Amino acid sequence: MASSAGSAATVTGRPAWLPVAAAMFCCGWGGNQFTPLLVMYRDAGYSVLVVDVLLGAYVVGLIPGLLTLGRLSDRVGRKPVLIGGTVLSLVASGSTALGEAGAVWIAIGRFVTGVGLAAAMAVGSTWVQELTEREPASPAGLGPRRSALCLTLGLGIGPGVAGVLAQWGPWPMVLPFLVHMALCVGALVVVRRSPETRPVRDARTRSRTHALRPAGRLGSLGHPRFVRIIVPLAPWVFGSVGVAYAIMPQVVEGRLGSWGLAYSTSLTVCTLGAGVAIQPIAKRLDRQDSARAAVTAMTILCLGLALSTWTAAVRSPWLALGAALVLGSGYGIAIVAGLLELQRLAPARELATMTGIFYALAYVGFLLPALLAALSAWASYVALLLGLTVIAVTGTAVVVRNSTRHLPRAPGGSDGGAEASPPARSRGARPVRSDVTSTSPSSSSGQPGGAVERGLPDPPRGSTPSRSPRFS
Repeated sequence: MASSAGSAATVTGRPAWLPVAAAMFCCGWGGNQFTPLLVMYRDAGYSVLVVDVLLGAYVVGLIPGLLTLGRLSDRVGRKPVLIGGTVLSLVASGSTALGEAGAVWIAIGRFVTGVGLAAAMAVGSTWVQELTEREPASPAGLGPRRSALCLTLGLGIGPGVAGVLAQWGPWPMVLPFLVHMALCVGALVVVRRSPETRPVRDARTRSRTHALRPAGRLGSLGHPRFVRIIVPLAPWVFGSVGVAYAIMPQVVEGRLGSWGLAYSTSLTVCTLGAGVAIQPIAKRLDRQDSARAAVTAMTILCLGLALSTWTAAVRSPWLALGAALVLGSGYGIAIVAGLLELQRLAPARELATMTGIFYALAYVGFLLPALLAALSAWASYVALLLGLTVIAVTGTAVVVRNSTRHLPRAPGGSDGGAEASPPARSRGARPVRSDVTSTSPSSSSGQPGGAVERGLPDPPRGSTPSRSPRFS
């Protein structure tokens, strides 16, 4: 059994998750390469309104994809959905490269890019986690860290290369997208070799097994820790980077001269680079008996928003860079903290769908720059960012208040986020009904203890004990 798991964890001597990570990297590259080029398109004659609409088209394709592709991969398998997403990312770059022929080609490319990135986030992340779990002696939490890392690398390196090519290379509206298309072709070649973790036959069997379960019901979605930890945290995952590399260049653009594109590119790379660098620390901060990593992330993000407010007041490019580094650090911890918390809550059958929902909530924050730009007609960026800081502090208070409450019974257990029961009182405890089975935790970390049948006599030898009812 162990040998079969080990062979499934490698492909021709290489870890099986690496080709999946390559596809995720390419989709992340394609998803964010457009961001530093907004300055170029405005300089090329596109109005601010058109550029904002093009940016919004990306989110319009992304969020529906996040909400549907995870469940689709549960039915047809991880591999076909991620391969399809990588193909869409390639096609999207080809469409965007035709931008000189009209904005409609860019709009189509942006929409399709969002769908491709949704496949990487919702399906690729889950596939990497499942392949990681097959590795012998794989430490807890390694899968979410790997998926967050390869996605963040694509989101960071993509705009860096695209910005450099657009600033100093030939064919600035075409060459960045051609490079991405070539990378996608390479990823499509290697990702086909990774083993499927959700075979279609198994998916059909599970579908028949759970035929009586109400359609669309997700137990993890109503779990108190999802509502009170993940929901307050998620919008700040990409809301933070949106402020860093979309708002900060705007508030200091008067002091950049002809270096607007290069500065915007460097700010994007530094923000996401800080997120990559701090992710190993995020795992060390994570605890199963509290939301310490989420609290730390929210605290850092509040500090970054306060620095952004100060930047808007003094309009210093160097202070904007500092704020971007702090916000990027908060992003790096937040995305890992959210995925680890979700892995403990969601059972295997819900993990891909819940991962998509988490990323959809996270990308709601990416609309912050557009919202602040619309409100800037009535209030200054100083006032708007200050208000944003107050909202973030309020969300941090909610996470802190619920940090140690409603702990899941088992990380990624089959119970799908059932809460751990408190330890029974040793003295003065009230009698326990003989027809109820209680589960006591073995430690304060939320690990499951053994089921203790209280008040029930041992069954006669050779007889089959009746199953105690399960509640979900």
